[in-house]
Amino acid sequence: QVQLVESGGGLVQPGGSLRLSCVASGMIFSIYTMGWYRQAPGKERELVARITIGSRTDYVDSVKGRFTISRDNAKNTLYLQMDSLKPEDTAVYYCNADFGLAGFQWGQGTQVTVYS
Repeated sequence: QVQLVESGGGLVQPGGSLRLSCVASGMIFSIYTMGWYRQAPGKERELVARITIGSRTDYVDSVKGRFTISRDNAKNTLYLQMDSLKPEDTAVYYCNADFGLAGFQWGQGTQVTVYS
């Protein structure tokens, strides 16, 4: 059974940093594109960043230069380093595994709150 477990969310002031982690189990982590999504209250879930099996990365424009996605295939772990956080980054952040035609797998989410 595939499982994605996120951690690392919390409360932080504007300009602060957080590092999210997502540990995967029940899947061959290294052969799938992985991503981080977020959903703010009253808004649709949006892609924040994704990383391919060749470690090519893509980011939504609003986080470019501030967030860094990475993966450690030996540890079956996906990371999102978030720097220079802004109040508009407040959301529940979800880890995602893209299985192509077989669909997606989501984690349970971790709350990130940026307050002033």
